[in-house]
Amino acid sequence: MTMQSATPILSLIPDSAPFSAEQRMWLSGFFSAALAPGGAPGAVAVDAPADIAGPALASNDEAPWHDPSMALDARMQLAEGRPIAPRLMAAMAQQDCGQCGYSCADYANALALKSEERLNLCVPGGKETLRMLKALSPDIGAAGAPAPDKAAAKPAGGDHGSATPSGAVPGRSREAPVEARLVARKRLNAEGSEKETFHVEFDLSESGLDYVVGDAFGLLARNDLGLVDQIIAMLGASHVTEISGKTLRDVLIEDVSLAPAPDSLFELMSFLTGGAQRAKARALATGEDPDGDAATLDVLAVLRKFAGVRPHPEAFVEALEPLQPRLYSISSSIKANPGRVSLTVDAVRYVVGKRRRLGLASTYLGDRAALGETMKVYVQRAHGFALPADPKTPVIMVGPGTGVAPFRAFLQDRWADKAPGPNWLFYGHQRQATDFFYADELAAMKKAGVLSRLSLAWSRDGADKVYVQDRMRENGMELWRWLAEGAHFYICGDAKRMARDVEAALVDVVAKYGARSIDEAISFVQGLKKSGRYQADVY
Repeated sequence: MTMQSATPILSLIPDSAPFSAEQRMWLSGFFSAALAPGGAPGAVAVDAPADIAGPALASNDEAPWHDPSMALDARMQLAEGRPIAPRLMAAMAQQDCGQCGYSCADYANALALKSEERLNLCVPGGKETLRMLKALSPDIGAAGAPAPDKAAAKPAGGDHGSATPSGAVPGRSREAPVEARLVARKRLNAEGSEKETFHVEFDLSESGLDYVVGDAFGLLARNDLGLVDQIIAMLGASHVTEISGKTLRDVLIEDVSLAPAPDSLFELMSFLTGGAQRAKARALATGEDPDGDAATLDVLAVLRKFAGVRPHPEAFVEALEPLQPRLYSISSSIKANPGRVSLTVDAVRYVVGKRRRLGLASTYLGDRAALGETMKVYVQRAHGFALPADPKTPVIMVGPGTGVAPFRAFLQDRWADKAPGPNWLFYGHQRQATDFFYADELAAMKKAGVLSRLSLAWSRDGADKVYVQDRMRENGMELWRWLAEGAHFYICGDAKRMARDVEAALVDVVAKYGARSIDEAISFVQGLKKSGRYQADVY
């Protein structure tokens, strides 16, 4: 199809219609694009007149910055000059992880439309995103933004992800969690592994929750008691000091984030000290790094850095950010495991200076929570991460490390449904002997014919490091054949490097075996994304 001239376009909207010529042209162009299969190649976008277009909202389709491996400065540069909603979106972490209850575009639109006021919901973006959102917030409504439009800014997952407690469905959003019991925990790594990864299971029988594969499981973890008591000691306070009807200890365990330190805490410290210390605290509050340690400063580290400054417990708590829920990819199918949900969790432990740091939810699930303990949880419906509707469709899955989690669920689901479509899994980790998660299950699936192909990559087993993207290139001809036959491609795992490297490998495969230039191969992969045949769950 070729682009038509202006006169035929105008003829789509009758002259008698109550629109100006400019409005008729825009509406005709809109309907031409909407009615054309796949859109008209070479079609020219026409900006809507201000009195007909409404607010310019953010969209993945118009977001060249929607790349989690891209630095914030580069994202903001790409969004420069855009309306406020796209600029707000560019400030997000671009992972579409759903921890905020939205996708990145939906969160930006909710802020722009004023149906969401909280600026601190982007967990992976952290302080960097929060600072940028605060800097952009004066522009919200500056050009006469419309009244809040709840429908236009609905969170990912539709009604299941309502961002307002009044409309929240129990167990379907961070605002309305329910209780579920932790019933099983098993370390997946063998002795000698450098990693510590756990398979954990929850009993959902009393929670009323269900889920589908591709969904994520949210939980509200508790801060480590040892860390909390160290902070209370630094404050010189009693753990039973009352804060809004709760003890200080309970507030610090259940309600506030203790890492990383927010800018508001540095601001508080600047009010309580003087001289060089005040200047240092003010610099940290504005994102500067006077001592080169800003990235390592959690709440306890700040109290130690400004030793001798003892904020009043109530003021101290007010300066902290709320404790945010954590989301994990579900690694089971409810069809194969009725009444249960499982997660695959890497325990995060590291040392800064001489102090051991713990990942909040990962170590809570891995060892701090007792079996039988109930937790506040919810199911976050997937946005754009699901098995194909046609069970005959081939599926290619790339999931190294804990990225295998949703694909274990996919395979269980396809097995339970007796789906005839072939399944190919690329899995990798450090060492086969110690880090081959779910090896027995995958072997059983392979024997049963559910797992058609299994390509393995071990980065520490030989002289040369081998990764999943290397296996993709080695199997490029067959991979291209699957894609040419309509396969859906999925990736789960690290957003910063692995996802980028896997996409680059896919482009190389398409170029080499699909007889395309690099630019054409990139366009092909982008086409897979737009059609829903390339889906990512990255973190």
